[in-house]
Amino acid sequence: MASDVQNLRIWAAPDHARLVFDLSAPTDAKVFSLDNPDRLVIDLADSRMTLDPDTLDLGGSAVSKIRTGTRHGDDLRVVLDLSRNVEPKHFTLAPNDQYGHRLVVDLEYPGASAVDNPIDPIEAKIREQEIAVDRALAGAQGGGNAAQKQASLAREKAQPHPKRDIIIAIDAGHGGEDPGAIGPSGTREKDVVLQIARRLESTIQGTPGYKAVMIRDGDYYVGLRQRTLLARDQKADFFVSIHADAFKSPRPKGSSVFALSQSGATSETAKWLATSENRSDLIGGVDGSLNLADKDEVLRGVLLDLTMTATLNDSLAVGGQVLDQLGQINHLHKSRVEQAGFVVLKSPDIPSLLIETGFISNPQEEKRLRDASYQQSLAKAIFTGINAHYQRNPPPASLLAWQRDQQRGGPSNEYRIQPGDTLSEIASRHEVPLQTLKQANEINGDVIRVGQVLRIPRG
Repeated sequence: MASDVQNLRIWAAPDHARLVFDLSAPTDAKVFSLDNPDRLVIDLADSRMTLDPDTLDLGGSAVSKIRTGTRHGDDLRVVLDLSRNVEPKHFTLAPNDQYGHRLVVDLEYPGASAVDNPIDPIEAKIREQEIAVDRALAGAQGGGNAAQKQASLAREKAQPHPKRDIIIAIDAGHGGEDPGAIGPSGTREKDVVLQIARRLESTIQGTPGYKAVMIRDGDYYVGLRQRTLLARDQKADFFVSIHADAFKSPRPKGSSVFALSQSGATSETAKWLATSENRSDLIGGVDGSLNLADKDEVLRGVLLDLTMTATLNDSLAVGGQVLDQLGQINHLHKSRVEQAGFVVLKSPDIPSLLIETGFISNPQEEKRLRDASYQQSLAKAIFTGINAHYQRNPPPASLLAWQRDQQRGGPSNEYRIQPGDTLSEIASRHEVPLQTLKQANEINGDVIRVGQVLRIPRG
């Protein structure tokens, strides 16, 4: 059966470009490279081009020109003139709710980084050691002897901090051939969430003690698992995924905040939304298998039980702060942090939230989500919530922790909580009144968590 190339689409990312052929029917494809000069040849059996490829915007990609011709009478040859060396991959996708048959050609750039602002290698090493100790310690109660061995490293006094920034990974949902939800007036989710994400990035970058990392900073697709892997590569302290989802009815409205659930969604709406978001990889054509190969043997075991210990506790704590802030500028769809099985939240070592800024399927909210001033208000609310948490609980190696110590009369001793510790025992061991210890760490009640760093007041 003959196939027509009905459309060509291209998206340029920092580390790759993706070219998509929209086809009227499935077809066999052969892809191979030529050099001197660099070219990529795509042969489509029994096919023809029904559009002018010169109209395609190739800006930002490795493709400088697209040429086409007929081969063996009925076959189509497409030649990509390249401006740099690429490693090509291609695959076909069957029709789904949004697209028909597709041929996807990925041009990966050897040695290129998927994130434009990688952190300093020395800082990265410090962060990796911190994460290994803190997370292993947090899972020590369920991790057996190996976890106890790792936890013993943290019994030493916390090291002086180098005043590092708190790194926030910002994930704008969807992108590229995955537009996300589409509003009644045609507003695409991928566009508005990228605009909100960029405003959040600007707010974070303008705040001393913080650094923002954009997981997606353009109109291209990033696999759901890859998003969390990129955040881990950048040693992120926190991961926030921004969305503006839709429902099957135009009536639902309001903002929502989600953390990961171990046992499933906490409401039918949460379950429906999670299923909708997780289908993105079916559109993007990405393998979503989990890989913990980058973790050592001790952490592999700990991470299996770690997902909802210290990590989830932090996620829920930040989520509550963000929800409070969003409630000041928008109706809340639910008055509590919900929990659902979003793939982008399944990073076991990075506290994570998914924020539904509003229902793009609601005509009034769709209009607000397009407004620049309202987007800035959303970005400010999200950061204010995150900042409120870290002002109370700054990582021990951060600038915020140093500023806290200066405000309290200079540096103090620090202690990481061990399995079995209680506040009264810690106070007695350090010869500090219990109430003084609580006040110094802004603790109400007696709830503490393994791995938490306490400030021990002098005298």
